[in-house]
Amino acid sequence: MGKTFKRLAFVLLALLLIAGISLAVWEPLAADEAAPPPVRDYDVEIVRDEFGVPHIFGKTDADVAYGIAYAHAEDDFLNIEEVVAMTRARYGALKGEEGAKIDYIAHLLDVRGTVDRHYNDLPADVRELLDGYAAGLNRYVDKHPDEASLSGLFPVNGEDIAAGFALRSPFFFGLQNVIGPLSEGKPLRQEGGPVLNADAAPPEHGDLLDTGYAAPTGEDAEFNGSNAFAVAPDRSTDGKVRLVSNSHQPWRGGVAWYELVVHSEEGWDFAGATFAGAPYPFLGHNRNLGWTNTVNRPDLVDVYKLEVDDSGERYKLDGKWEALEQKRVWLGVDMGPITIPYPQTVYRSAHGPVIKNDNGYFAFRYAGMDDLKMLTQYYRLNKAQNFDEWKAAMAIQGVSGTNFIYADREGNIALVYNALFPDRKEGANWRTVLPGDRSDLIWEGPVDWAAYPKLVNPASGYIMNANNTPYVAAGPGDEIDRNTISPLLGVENDMTNRARRAITLFEQMLDEGDGKISAEELATIKYDKGYARDGYAGAWMARIAALDLSDDAELEKAQDLLTRWDWTADGKGEGDALAVMMLHEAMRTSYARLPYPDPREKLHEAAAHLTQYFGTLDPPLGDVIRLRQGDVDLPLDGGSDTLRASTLWNIDPDDGRLAIRHGDSFLMFIEWDRQGRVSSRSIQPFGAAMTRPGSPHYTDQAELFARYGTKPVRFDPKALEGHITRRYQP
Repeated sequence: MGKTFKRLAFVLLALLLIAGISLAVWEPLAADEAAPPPVRDYDVEIVRDEFGVPHIFGKTDADVAYGIAYAHAEDDFLNIEEVVAMTRARYGALKGEEGAKIDYIAHLLDVRGTVDRHYNDLPADVRELLDGYAAGLNRYVDKHPDEASLSGLFPVNGEDIAAGFALRSPFFFGLQNVIGPLSEGKPLRQEGGPVLNADAAPPEHGDLLDTGYAAPTGEDAEFNGSNAFAVAPDRSTDGKVRLVSNSHQPWRGGVAWYELVVHSEEGWDFAGATFAGAPYPFLGHNRNLGWTNTVNRPDLVDVYKLEVDDSGERYKLDGKWEALEQKRVWLGVDMGPITIPYPQTVYRSAHGPVIKNDNGYFAFRYAGMDDLKMLTQYYRLNKAQNFDEWKAAMAIQGVSGTNFIYADREGNIALVYNALFPDRKEGANWRTVLPGDRSDLIWEGPVDWAAYPKLVNPASGYIMNANNTPYVAAGPGDEIDRNTISPLLGVENDMTNRARRAITLFEQMLDEGDGKISAEELATIKYDKGYARDGYAGAWMARIAALDLSDDAELEKAQDLLTRWDWTADGKGEGDALAVMMLHEAMRTSYARLPYPDPREKLHEAAAHLTQYFGTLDPPLGDVIRLRQGDVDLPLDGGSDTLRASTLWNIDPDDGRLAIRHGDSFLMFIEWDRQGRVSSRSIQPFGAAMTRPGSPHYTDQAELFARYGTKPVRFDPKALEGHITRRYQP
């Protein structure tokens, strides 16, 4: 009997060993292998300036894309590998359960199907660009194999790069905030604004009004930000055209900005910034023109409740039963030494992806679904040399959502409220979950480019946007006429504090300066740290002031401190730290269009935090909010939704400091003089090598950033002379 048990134990041990080995190796073996791009020689040189910014010189545009990939991987391979894992639906094998959720979305959206259907329709030069970028990544991995942490992820090809765009683009307008609640069976919130098609009068200039369906909620809402300013030459004291790009992105991760300058003998010359996994800059300037972006929030998603039969295999459409597409997918979930296979079923109807939950089956349709034209549009924008060419690139209609703020050497300035607006029909309440049995509610394609809200060369001579309604962009009397824009586009009417302050400051400075504004005054607007009393901030502070706190002496002191506060988060007056913490809560709820939280509860939390960690209700603001990276630890100012943005932070449990992780990120000041010559300056919170602690460029811009400094962008190759630290061919 003893021998029998020993044999059984041995067999069980062997089976467990086999199972363990199988779980350890199944994921890379099950993954689809990508064929590398066609073999070709790439003629490219990378030149690093004193801040480590790569200047990439290539004979062709594809050569430049190869160099972009290689240089970016040198500085941030960690995030590039994660982006590639997402596009290959293998992120769970890197990041466990949270990564597997992204893989599920990749399957749900049929990202690979989109690429299979449309990749070969892309222009040949776009595909060459994507292949060049993929080849550059493969070259880096070939030379640094120890850095690749996921087996079999490389090589990649142009289709993999395209898949990254198809997956990540809808995240910028909040599609995850529809998928998340539907997956969890939570109700979708109907917005409090007017029903589309309702005969309601438009709000007055600057009024707050909730609109938009399935707006971002919770902390994700605050990841949407940016400021942008353009000033025409006749409004500048020195006759220069100015464009300020002030994007607000996370300071770390796959959508942290990476600065670069590119030069191709095929005429592609551009200075700006990009994200991991992209073969070109997304914003910046060439010799003749430039643009930047701010997040907008139109209604770009529609949800449908399906009527499904008892078998769960058919749904009703126009009185007929149609087959509900079903596909079994396996998600890899990293569990340390092994990767666990987790099965899921993804569904699809004529409307689009379908999610099944306890409340039934819900289909959704979103802007840019099953489309790859954004790859062409961004490339053509990079190559545009005048306003007409730039507008022609915008008319490609590939970028699913974001405002574009434009300026050029000829003195043109413009705002395009850009989105792939669904071509909806009159007669339905598009703000609610729609009936899924009507095919007439399944829209096709975006509305025509001519219908997009645009503001070109307003009489005010300036344009600004700070994630607010496009109906407030150039001052009273110079705005887009709301009555000319169809309500079916679902344009938001929100006003941020930043927008209120920017409009006020522009109007004030132009009035005081006889209709002119200087470069210094424009910088003052950009770095403003004030809060407008007539917006949500004033309403929130009034709630705090109205509290009866006679039963709590400490909270009463905190309340009194806020009543004396000067409404400026500059670190100079009383109460700045407490006010910044409290207004963070107001910004969070205003931007997410949620009810205000309990003011007493939030005041107690903020007061307790400051007292516990700093021993006072009124520590210096710079002691509380910090720029932290590696050994660098610097004071900051500004707050959530100030033009000097310190938007989101991590709380250090050891010392209670608030380490900023989102806010002002890549910042660029661009100008063209009277002779049409371009120059620019830029800054990042950390440095070019954001995930390389051993690099001298890990934090070399931090001190400049903290004190509002900038560095020259050496766009003209001649300006590099004397500032080159490295020159090489990958």
